[in-house]
Amino acid sequence: MTALLASVRSADEAFDAANAGAELIDLKEPSAGALGGVAIGEIARIVRELRARYAVRPISATIGDLPNDALDEITARVLDVAAAGVDYVKVGVSPGAGAVACLRHLASLPAAVVPVLLSDDGVDRELAVLAAQLGFVGIVFDTALKDGRTLFDCVDVGVLAGCIADARSKGVMTAVAGSLSWDDRDRILLLSPDIAGFRGALCDEREGRGGRLDPRRVEKWVCVLHGG
Repeated sequence: MTALLASVRSADEAFDAANAGAELIDLKEPSAGALGGVAIGEIARIVRELRARYAVRPISATIGDLPNDALDEITARVLDVAAAGVDYVKVGVSPGAGAVACLRHLASLPAAVVPVLLSDDGVDRELAVLAAQLGFVGIVFDTALKDGRTLFDCVDVGVLAGCIADARSKGVMTAVAGSLSWDDRDRILLLSPDIAGFRGALCDEREGRGGRLDPRRVEKWVCVLHGG
């Protein structure tokens, strides 16, 4: 079974998503980029309020869009987000220059970091293998550009499947995200990642990822991912 991760920008959306069955709540500000960060104080408030009702519902949060070589700023933001009480801190890693050094640095931080491998130009297989070897609790395959393409428009599904299988063999959770739509549901089910992450697909289709989360869409996706 694949669990549903709902990206939310507010406490109201977090409660709506959780009430509708989302297994993981991800705090992100879509207007600030692919991995736009929510203000630290707001993260802490949402975590407190959500945990008061859902004590064991996993919560993640992004640190914002930063280049691979901004290691000092990445470190500061990771530690701040972790201190706000989330279970996982998501950090985008772009393929190319500095990617390996960034991954190794993230693995050394005293926080439960989940690297988000940005795969707009295909999955970097070597980077995915390294991420699985470094001991991260999970890896996300996502896209940076929200230009109408989905993850499956950008990657070779066979390569992605191989990366998921490799990570699973090492006990590492895997997640797919990246403007995934209703048309992608069969491919998601075939790949069977541990987690599928959504934002735009959970919002009113006229407004896209910047619109209000619709709990009815969360329920619909939960049903599909659970084989209903």
